[in-house]
Parts: sequence; structure tokens; C-alpha cells
Amino acid sequence: MSKLRGLFDEQERLSKLSKKKDVLEQLNSHIDFEFFRKPLNSFFEKEKTAESNKGGRPAYDYIMMFKILILQRYYNVSDDAIEYAILDRLSFMRFLGLGINDAVPDAKTIWLFRDKLTKGHVIEKLFKHLDKQLDKDGIIVHKGKLVDASIVEVPIQRNNREENKSRVSLTTLF
Repeated sequence: MSKLRGLFDEQERLSKLSKKKDVLEQLNSHIDFEFFRKPLNSFFEKEKTAESNKGGRPAYDYIMMFKILILQRYYNVSDDAIEYAILDRLSFMRFLGLGINDAVPDAKTIWLFRDKLTKGHVIEKLFKHLDKQLDKDGIIVHKGKLVDASIVEVPIQRNNREENKSRVSLTTLF
């Protein structure tokens, strides 16, 4: 039975996740993600001046976007799957600094962010530094997989009695 949503429901759920030793919360506490702000800002400032294209909506926070790439790396998920997972999982939202009402980048935005970093040869450097920080703190990250289920509707085929009999006779032959 569903009850009305309370004012502190989200906080209570996050508190329970913390008590269960949320891995992403631990990762947040060990890594200085602000270190990545300067290289990301300088890279994307160069991108803006090169494009000199003004317009569009404001960019998402670069640290949050880099954290999304980290989630993708460690959970081995696609852009579409990570978009869904962020919308679906409180632990991911908390890791990214998002609340339930905040906008979540779509799969295309995530792809574009990663693509720019890859073409600019920046992504390898960022992940190398992340790995160094993890090694320094003695943290070993085991890559995992998010498992999702798909529901596929298929048309129901109804056979007449003759078709059913012919199938039975074919199966008895083999």
C-alpha cells in the first residue's frame, strides 16, 4: 500500500544507504573532485573560443559530467543506460550532487561530453589522475555491471488444430 510522500523521505532513504556503506559515498569522500575542475574548465574554455558559437542552454557542471563518465566506466553501461540509472538510483543522484528535482543530462549530452574529451586527448589524463588518487588512498575499484531487464511484447500466434497436429508429427520424427 502506498502512503503519501513525506518531507524527509529522500533523506531517510539516503541515510539508510549510508548505513549500508554506499560505495559511491565512500568514493566521494576519498577523491578530491575539485582538482578536476581546473583542467576541465580550461579545456572547455578553449573549446568555446574555438567554436565562438554562442547560444544554447548553459552547460552542465563539468565535475558532475566527469562523475557520470566514472559511473559509466565502473558500472560498464551505455549512455542511454546511465541516463536511466541516474534517474532511477538515489545513490547515483547523491554521487553526482543531484536532487530529485534537478535536471539529468540526456544520453546525447553525455556522449558529446565524452567525445569532446576523447578527441582533445584529455580523458586519459583525467582518468590517470583519478587512478593515482585511488592508488594513493589504497582503494581498489572493482568494475561491475548494472543489469537491466527489458520487456518485449510479442504478438500471440494462435494455430488451428491442423497446424498443431502437423507440428507434433514433425517433432516426433526428430
